[in-house]
Amino acid sequence: MLRTIFRRLTKALLWFAGGSVVLVLLFRFVPPPGTALMVERKVESWVDGEPIDLQRTWKPWDEISDDLKVAVMAGEDQKFPEHWGFDFSAIQAALAHNELGGSIRGASTLSQQVSKNLFLWSGRSYLRKGLEAWFTALIEVFWPKQRILEVYLNSVEWDDGVFGAEAAARHHFGVSAKSLTRQQASYLAAVLPNPRVWSASHPTAYVSRRAGWIRQQMSQLGGTSYLLGLDDSRRAPWSE
Repeated sequence: MLRTIFRRLTKALLWFAGGSVVLVLLFRFVPPPGTALMVERKVESWVDGEPIDLQRTWKPWDEISDDLKVAVMAGEDQKFPEHWGFDFSAIQAALAHNELGGSIRGASTLSQQVSKNLFLWSGRSYLRKGLEAWFTALIEVFWPKQRILEVYLNSVEWDDGVFGAEAAARHHFGVSAKSLTRQQASYLAAVLPNPRVWSASHPTAYVSRRAGWIRQQMSQLGGTSYLLGLDDSRRAPWSE
């Protein structure tokens, strides 16, 4: 009996591993039609009895503002070009901060956020975190950094039901994702920790200060020239 259960469990895990690899490889070249988070928001709206109109228009890399690409890295993950999906120094700092109590600080990289939003559900269970690590490793191995950032910018939520850079730019500023200014990009990046509470187009004093800090960080990173070496900055993990 135990041997049969073990055999079936092993087979199921192998099917899952193979299927997830195929899915990640497919999305390297094909725009994902939607995300798990979008499905979750739709289900929530049905349960709450409050209809929601999901907004999302996929835009390729060249049709998204370079300022937004740099602003998101400046605000969310400044080591994005260098790491392999996990920023261990940030994780250690977050754990030390959380042990002191008070507000909970996360340390998710852009790659981890792509994994969670695209494939998984919300929550903090060990199972979800384990699956997040698995998908993060897969996309870091099979996708170039440019593709990871492209998918992130087309998938992240920027208000209730507003997903991706194009929908966010239209919703908040009435422009296309390609036409976003440096200041508008900084405001969009500033609300990402809590986009359903904060607004890029109607910022609080805190959001405005955070947007100003992000613009400062963008300059220190080298502005849009920071994108030039996006796929050339990583060293192999075993070389460190």
